[in-house]
Amino acid sequence: MKLTFLGHASVHIDTGDVRLIIDPFLTGNPAAAVQAEDIRADYILLTHGHSDHIGDAEAIARRTGATIVAIVELADFFAAKGLKTVGMNLGGSFNFPFGKLTFTPALHSSSVQVDGTNIYLGVAAGIVLDLGGFVVYHAGDTALFSDMKLIGDRRPIDLAFLPIGDFFTMGPEDALTAAEWLHPKHVVPVHYNTFGGIAQNGDAFAAALQKSGIVGHALKPGESLDTADLK
Repeated sequence: MKLTFLGHASVHIDTGDVRLIIDPFLTGNPAAAVQAEDIRADYILLTHGHSDHIGDAEAIARRTGATIVAIVELADFFAAKGLKTVGMNLGGSFNFPFGKLTFTPALHSSSVQVDGTNIYLGVAAGIVLDLGGFVVYHAGDTALFSDMKLIGDRRPIDLAFLPIGDFFTMGPEDALTAAEWLHPKHVVPVHYNTFGGIAQNGDAFAAALQKSGIVGHALKPGESLDTADLK
């Protein structure tokens, strides 16, 4: 299975049978590794409704026929546009063809601006994916919160994607605490260095994880990890 960091918080997962993309923000993203037109996806997984996370969801869904999976209000927003969606909620799980998906809490907001007005799109969320026994946690945009301990205790996490940009989300210090509480085997920092205000040193963060016995991977946009190499 191949997991590719596409820039900002966007991650593409190819299980060999199914292709997933989480939070596709490529168009207008100065750090994007690919163009939205190049993405092949069967499912689009969304953590919340901000434009830097849902930016290319509609275009990719229309071109590929992918199903959008999101918190119910966000799913309804796209369903009203005629797209295929599955609307879920916090704590809910479902066994999809690619594996089991669970939405977890995240401390953040969720809205999109339409004609100058912010439209509420439900709560923000994180996503836990059990992909045939390999467990991935994408925290979405979030502050540090103590219930991350429960997320880590409920299931062993093989790979976590954690925001470190600060300003809009937790910064590196809080993300290190999150990693300690989640105790994943591997961590990839996301949501940093895309634009002003969230500049961070991903390599320094990855190195600091070693103190907790966690392997950090400060991937550049376009770089991938293969689950066969993650032990």
